[in-house]
Amino acid sequence: MSKTILITGAASGFGKIVAFDLAKKGHEVIATVQVYPQMSDLIREAKELGIALTVDKLDVTNPKDLAYIHDKYDIDILVSNAGIMEGGPIAEQPLDLIRSMFDVNVFGGLELAQGFIKKFIDQEKPGKIVFTTSMGELWTVPYVAAYCASKHAMGSIAEGLKTELAEFNIKIATCNPGVFGTGFNDRGVDTISRWYNSETNFTPSSAFDGTAEALANQLDPQSMADCIVNVVLDDHSNFRNVHPKETESFVKQLQADAWTAKS
Repeated sequence: MSKTILITGAASGFGKIVAFDLAKKGHEVIATVQVYPQMSDLIREAKELGIALTVDKLDVTNPKDLAYIHDKYDIDILVSNAGIMEGGPIAEQPLDLIRSMFDVNVFGGLELAQGFIKKFIDQEKPGKIVFTTSMGELWTVPYVAAYCASKHAMGSIAEGLKTELAEFNIKIATCNPGVFGTGFNDRGVDTISRWYNSETNFTPSSAFDGTAEALANQLDPQSMADCIVNVVLDDHSNFRNVHPKETESFVKQLQADAWTAKS
């Protein structure tokens, strides 16, 4: 049965791949992007590929955008995928950057979800919300701790929603990508250079050694997009979906080790 699915952060990365793949499967997809130029690019690319979907503007931190989207669309599934990464040592990272990250990754995602949850309940219809979080929801990666904190927060919100909305037949799931080559991680690393100065910050530049090597070994994002599509369409999906399996095993071991870690 065809579903109406709204996806945020569909201008690039997982969001765009998932939007296109779901549309190819015959679902009514509303692919939303942050700014108008991204709309034009996405409309053009979809047309060139012969993919039928609706493209709309949604900045999840903009109250007018949120009100417009909530009023305009009745959906079956929300894929809350929009997110940003600001990197750097959290002991020195400017707080305004951390706040802006939480505005998008946490508060924007929650406010968008709240609006559609109310519609699901008012219309007495089942619904599903899938949050794209990160392996960083479950493991604090050095020098992107603030980003991981935002994903920890979103994971806790998702878990709370899962329990609290069960009686309304609203399903909640998270998808937790490992390190994939969408460009997202590269942009997150680039943000450090906009404020970090080795001459004035106490964190040594050697702390970032190995970053280039890590970014050179990112995985093909299609497999993560396939995982998200499967979670979106599976009425009985797991709540938490870490991909790939090697990342899941790695994170589970880190969580176990945390119980004996010293201060």
